[in-house]
Amino acid sequence: MAPLHRASWWAWVASALLLGGCGDASPAAPAARRPLYFDVKGLLTQQVEQLARRRAAVTKRVSLRGNAPETVRVPAVKWADELQIFFQADINKAALRGAYAVDSVALPGGLLRRTYTRLPGQPNAPVARLTVVQQGAVAQEVSATIVQNNPLFSAQKQLRFQLQNGQLRHYEVVGTQKLVLFDTLRYAAAGQVE
Repeated sequence: MAPLHRASWWAWVASALLLGGCGDASPAAPAARRPLYFDVKGLLTQQVEQLARRRAAVTKRVSLRGNAPETVRVPAVKWADELQIFFQADINKAALRGAYAVDSVALPGGLLRRTYTRLPGQPNAPVARLTVVQQGAVAQEVSATIVQNNPLFSAQKQLRFQLQNGQLRHYEVVGTQKLVLFDTLRYAAAGQVE
């Protein structure tokens, strides 16, 4: 092997090893842990794939600073970007194991509402509450309250999305954010999947 090619090969091997240590467990690794809490990330990833395959459009309604809402139909949606904010509701990170109390309530019609409430003293858990309504193993509605505070910035948002027959139908975000020395920004956005 020529010196340049050998150096390139070793650089590739070193970078593959470094990057390999940063990613998710490979199939050859021991079985991954089952999510301790509801798998928001898995559900959203599945929805992004379904919506992209279907080339689903969305009618969006957005309001900023209390102004009248604007409505627009978006025929070509990049679903991974569109739903990115909802991935913030994922509470299955390793650092959050044991950070939530779980409460389950049976509802009429065979529904089950499971609520995950952040326990006191959990500064690394921005999701204050996650509520999932399911029929059997199929999620019907997911909502979350996310709170972030630091000396320069505070924000709170309510996220909610609804599914019908296992497919995303409606989603919405309502929130406020405040930077030190600036007014509070209020916003709301909703999407109806077509």
